[in-house]
Amino acid sequence: MTSSTPEYNGYPKTKPSARTFDPGNWPVKTYNSMSGVETRIRYGDKRFNAKLSLQYQNIADKEADLFLKHYEAQFGTYKAFKVPEETLSGWTGTTYIPDENAMKFRYSQAPTIVSVRPGLSTVSVELLGVI
Repeated sequence: MTSSTPEYNGYPKTKPSARTFDPGNWPVKTYNSMSGVETRIRYGDKRFNAKLSLQYQNIADKEADLFLKHYEAQFGTYKAFKVPEETLSGWTGTTYIPDENAMKFRYSQAPTIVSVRPGLSTVSVELLGVI
């Protein structure tokens, strides 16, 4: 990959090497009576707490720096943002990650960078889905 990768709303358009998605759950409250009967109530029609883990292996240090700059621009875990198509491309099944109109993401922690060798790094990003 080249170090001239364009940015999307500040988030790099670099394709991830690996992607893990946890779709989250609906807001559900469980009540148990003294007799042991369980009652469950769903309090909404949208999932929350989705998690998207991304890994970018062996990318140029200049590209890795873009992730740190984006994290800084979002004030760490504060602001939500859209991710570019490249981040989600490669899945051939149904749309398993809601589109940007249904869900945006925010950082759950700072990106981690491992220096592989001079000039190459591996970046790991942990994102939380927000409605």
